[in-house]
Amino acid sequence: MTRRVTIHDVARAAGVSVATVSKAVNGRYGVSAAAVERVMAAVDELGYESSLVASSMRARRTGVIGVLVADFEPFSSEVLKGVGAAVRARGSEYDLLAYSGAHHGENSGWERRSLSRLSGTLIDGAILVTPSVLTTTASIPVVAVDPHTGRTDLPSVEADSRGGALLAVEHLIALGHRRIGFLAGRLDLRSASLREAGYVQALRSAGIARDPRLTRHGDFELTAARQAARSLLTQADRPTAVFATNDLSAIALLRTALDLGLRVPDDLSIVGFDDIPEASRESPPLTTVQQPMQRLGSVAAGMLFAMLDGGEPTDPEVRLPTRLVVRGTTGPPRT
Repeated sequence: MTRRVTIHDVARAAGVSVATVSKAVNGRYGVSAAAVERVMAAVDELGYESSLVASSMRARRTGVIGVLVADFEPFSSEVLKGVGAAVRARGSEYDLLAYSGAHHGENSGWERRSLSRLSGTLIDGAILVTPSVLTTTASIPVVAVDPHTGRTDLPSVEADSRGGALLAVEHLIALGHRRIGFLAGRLDLRSASLREAGYVQALRSAGIARDPRLTRHGDFELTAARQAARSLLTQADRPTAVFATNDLSAIALLRTALDLGLRVPDDLSIVGFDDIPEASRESPPLTTVQQPMQRLGSVAAGMLFAMLDGGEPTDPEVRLPTRLVVRGTTGPPRT
């Protein structure tokens, strides 16, 4: 089988760097006319036009948009479905590339590496899901979904995390709960901080003092959340209800409670956040705050399409509403 020609082959044949090849074939500034001519001659000679990248050299477009994620977990997978639906609605104009680069457990910086590998040669634009780096020097349009620390120089879309948390805790208070625990998320995520702010606001409005002994950190991850849940539920004066800042944490809490012999919701009420598909499949099904994850993806795609079409998003900072979905894990406390 004949080896596929790569951008490195083109660079060697033209006597230039890979970066120069990338600039030349994508029509960027900083490359002399003579260098562009050598690069394109090498492209023709080596037959590079048979690849996806080569077609972008001719048309300056790949017809592909990328969704870049740190991991394929439930939230990013639902966002991806929304992007996919928006791409399909455009007909055959674009293909979709879902990409998760090797980040070795790092929570920040993965976006720059992924964008540098893909932008300009494999994708025309990118959607970054929960990015940690809020500025980018990428030469392609980029939209952020649920950025880690909030405001960014990128167009962005997120859900109303604070308002959703307020709905969750107000629901528990209305049922009669006063000892309401909090299973926190990742400290570096703005959405997690906003959900904590909503929890605190609901308690304060009801005249309930926050008890720091009722807070644990689950880091939005099953194993950490299970450990935090066991610590929370085995203390002497455990909560009668807990608000968990994502559904994975809430599910870990639910399973831990059942393992400990607690009845849900008789002994413990639980509210999650996200409404991932698994939430309704638990026994009992999880009461949760629904954020429109697929709509986050479709709105982000619409913003990206506007930029690819030569315009700008109508609103560069979109916040979508959340709503409470009451199921089987919440009820009044035992008297």
